[in-house]
Amino acid sequence: MALIVQKYGGSSVADTDSIKRVAKRIVETKNAGNDVAVVVSAMGDTTDDLIDQAMSIDSNPPAREMDMLMTAGERISMSLLAMAIHAEGSHAYSFTGSQAGFMTDARFGAAHIKAVKPDRVRRALGKGSVAIVAGFQGINEGGDATTLGRGGSDTSAVALAVALGADVCEIYTDVDGVFTADPRIVPTARRIESIGYEEMLEMSSCGSKVLALRCVEYAQRFNMPLHVRSSFSHRRGTVIVPNQVDPRSLPNLE
Repeated sequence: MALIVQKYGGSSVADTDSIKRVAKRIVETKNAGNDVAVVVSAMGDTTDDLIDQAMSIDSNPPAREMDMLMTAGERISMSLLAMAIHAEGSHAYSFTGSQAGFMTDARFGAAHIKAVKPDRVRRALGKGSVAIVAGFQGINEGGDATTLGRGGSDTSAVALAVALGADVCEIYTDVDGVFTADPRIVPTARRIESIGYEEMLEMSSCGSKVLALRCVEYAQRFNMPLHVRSSFSHRRGTVIVPNQVDPRSLPNLE
């Protein structure tokens, strides 16, 4: 039995049909004998819509209130996903970033994770349930909600995987892994089957949008294997592993 952390981005949970599809995939992974924790982003363009609404009210909104607002999107998707898993005949608990133990500094809008204490997530997994965590958010020492900035859900997923001692962190997106170029722009782009942290960091720093730079740095620091794949297919994606790890040894490759 493996412990797998899966992260689903906004395009993967863009609407209720997408959420139902993701729930089926999570339940399939669980029924294959794995423990599954999930980190989820806000649905589709929810975050951008919230920003637009805030700016229509105040062109210079208080940073604390913006972070309070920004956490709403992930709370919607995490609870709907838990309901969809229930409808599939399984069970899930949803947790906000603070409930999942994500402690951050006090930098609103671009907070850094200081510690992850996922006690409630562990208890949910121990009951045989799926644990769903709202990505991109945490809580500071003063008890205020904070957000991690763009790409923060990727970082949340890796940090949770490290804290739980997971076997792999799967990052689900709308493409089949990491490519030599953006396949939506360059039709001849090739999928990379396996890549090291250093090479992935270089691609991220040069503008690759598949993984956030901080996410890769976090994974490298703790040697957490990553598997970047599409939520719209069951094909193997791109595996990012430490040099001493055989990519073929990771669970749930197919």
